[in-house]
Amino acid sequence: QVQLVEFGGGLVQAGDSLKLSCVASGRASSSYAMGWFRQAPGKEREFVASISRSGGTTYYADSVKGRFTISRDNAKNTVQLQMNSLKPEDTAVYYCAARNGVAAATENYRYDYWGQGTQVTVSS
Repeated sequence: QVQLVEFGGGLVQAGDSLKLSCVASGRASSSYAMGWFRQAPGKEREFVASISRSGGTTYYADSVKGRFTISRDNAKNTVQLQMNSLKPEDTAVYYCAARNGVAAATENYRYDYWGQGTQVTVSS
């Protein structure tokens, strides 16, 4: 089992950048494919980005493609989400998730473990 804690959320202005980190403890994060999801007020949780266990495959939601980059450092048990050119519509609680498997996935039901989330607020 793995425990996930997200860091790096905050309040920024439109156009700014922010980097989220997810630290895994317990079982090594290298045992899992990882993903980032987000949930805005009144909306369902949605997929943002995911990365395979090796880091060789990544997927992005169309809404963040070209602006966000997911990466991982298995030696440090961390997964990062670099967010550039932020927009007000990116405002949400961002969650890190891990799944037992090799391949990255875009569906939230495929993930087995979740962090508590970190708030990202983008002002216009």
